[in-house]
Amino acid sequence: MPYASNNDLPASLRRVLPGHAQDIYREVFNHAFVSHQSDPRREEASHRIAWGAVKRQYVKVGNRWFARAATNDQEE
Repeated sequence: MPYASNNDLPASLRRVLPGHAQDIYREVFNHAFVSHQSDPRREEASHRIAWGAVKRQYVKVGNRWFARAATNDQEE
């Protein structure tokens, strides 16, 4: 079931993730949910994909999530 807003996300996600991370989770989940229509486990797959997207941009330290520092891809 796609999420119309962050308020529709499970309470556990809203409690632990910062607002921007919630945006990422919701948008990626919704896209994955539509993309995996024929997968009988599409909701489970969509949650895994959404968590993966959050973890690419955020890191959990203790019980809190923090945005990953931007990396400088240019080598000098």
